[in-house]
Amino acid sequence: MANNISYLTLITTIFFLFVVAAVSRDITTTTSSISDGVKDGLPSIIRLNSLFIKSSSPAEVCEQTYGFMPCTTTAFGNLFLILVYGYLMYLAATHLSAGSELLLQILGPGLVGGLCLPALGALPDAMLILVSGLSGSTETAQGQVSVGMGLLAGSTVMLITSIWGTCVVVGKCDIQNSVAQDNKDTKGFSLRGSGVSTDIWTSYSAMIMAVSVLPFIVVQLPQILHSTSGRHTAVLVALILSISLLIVYCLYQVYQPTLQKRHLDFAKHKHVRSRILKYLKMRALGRLVDSHGEPNRDVLVKLFNSIDANKDGSLSIPELRALVVGMQLYEINLNEDDAVTKVMKDFDTSENNEVEFDEFVTGIGRWLNEAKSFGKTASLAGPDSLKYVNDYYEETKKEHDLLGDETHEEDEEEGVDDPRTTTIKAVLLLLLGTVIAAAFADPLVDAVDNFSAATSIPSFFISFIVLPLATNSSEAVSAIIFATRKKQRSASLTFSELYGAVTMNNVLCLSVFLALVYVRGLTWDFSSEVLVILIVCIVMGVFGSCRTTFPLWTSFLAFLLYPFSLILVYVLDYGYGWS
Repeated sequence: MANNISYLTLITTIFFLFVVAAVSRDITTTTSSISDGVKDGLPSIIRLNSLFIKSSSPAEVCEQTYGFMPCTTTAFGNLFLILVYGYLMYLAATHLSAGSELLLQILGPGLVGGLCLPALGALPDAMLILVSGLSGSTETAQGQVSVGMGLLAGSTVMLITSIWGTCVVVGKCDIQNSVAQDNKDTKGFSLRGSGVSTDIWTSYSAMIMAVSVLPFIVVQLPQILHSTSGRHTAVLVALILSISLLIVYCLYQVYQPTLQKRHLDFAKHKHVRSRILKYLKMRALGRLVDSHGEPNRDVLVKLFNSIDANKDGSLSIPELRALVVGMQLYEINLNEDDAVTKVMKDFDTSENNEVEFDEFVTGIGRWLNEAKSFGKTASLAGPDSLKYVNDYYEETKKEHDLLGDETHEEDEEEGVDDPRTTTIKAVLLLLLGTVIAAAFADPLVDAVDNFSAATSIPSFFISFIVLPLATNSSEAVSAIIFATRKKQRSASLTFSELYGAVTMNNVLCLSVFLALVYVRGLTWDFSSEVLVILIVCIVMGVFGSCRTTFPLWTSFLAFLLYPFSLILVYVLDYGYGWS
């Protein structure tokens, strides 16, 4: 498979280069032989020195990247080059994504999911940013670096606005009790009645994304304070902060699966406790607590005897297992052996693997006190009321659902049949994607810069709109397809991927950008672009961290942020002269 993809990519690349070379030479030659006026009886309306044929300078000769790559000075020729090189960058991103997924199947999350996948996903963007500031003199790099900033801002805004909103639309399900129901979509385009739900870890990812903009604020401080000195120092401080956040984020991603499992196991145990309390409450011939709110020993002794099957005066592990199995906890993916072990540990203070009656009473009292802290009605009802037990049960079930139990998913991926072959495929795809991204990043930046010169369109806007489509398209399509599964688990993964991609832009890609600015002594003058990134990331980050269910109307807010960002940059740059 990997070999077929490699051959196909190479053939496609060579074909495009031949076509590009032919078209570029033809356009350049044609341009030089046509004048401004009427020639050979042709009316002036069909002059060929209009926008898409005009060279940026009559005597200018294009400079070939690497000394042999096709080049042109015309707008049409450079537009064609942008499309070709953009497609090749799309291929690079696709191969990196495919190789990463294969590697993830072999090695699992943790190191691969925390370090490799985020870094490889941001590699095309980082490569384009790097070459935008490396080539040529300092003056040339200062002019081309706006391409890198445009790509950085455009990728961030596109992922967290238009792609985020699209995922809400395609992944919408009916919302009941403030939660989207898996695979149930009967309310159509109801703005409040349909939407998506995610787990609590996705909210944490949104919060991390909002925090990741701190380096932007630091590097912007001299402009905020209207200071002309200390800008170079601010770039260095922001670079150190960005690299530090990158390391912390990667470590979090590495250990996050372990943290998630621990939280989920604890939430399951709390739900088992709440279910036992509810079960005992229904079976009790009387109240579990007396008028003082203490455990009712007369009622508990009857419950104890009903559980003690062999009537030996103590509860054994098999008897506790019968209790847990009898509760029929089908709503969560329960490991019965683990649940029984933890219940025994809660009750068995003597550590003899038996629960005596006094231990049973003490344990139930401890669980009831914990339930009171969760119950919404505990403070409103009398001390002998047990309405808070139901509240505790519902709260623990909700907590479990928010954490997202992925182990019972029907679409869980199976193991790899041939790890060696899969490893070879993964490595080939990763190498191929890296080589393509490294080879064609510089020509793409040159084409954008030349197209900007030929059309007088700022390179920032070209890179803001066009380049993210090439470098993030495979990631965006993957997220949208995954969202169509219409499940909370798939929605959580989708939005976590989007938040994670933006976070990597804000730390990894920004680190590359800041390093270029610092090492080459470039001027940091991107106030409007930074403001757009701050607005989008903070708004969507705070919004995503404050809730786990997103009705359909939230998608339209996200969609509106994209044109708002583009208009804001234009107004600030050309209306108020910020940059």
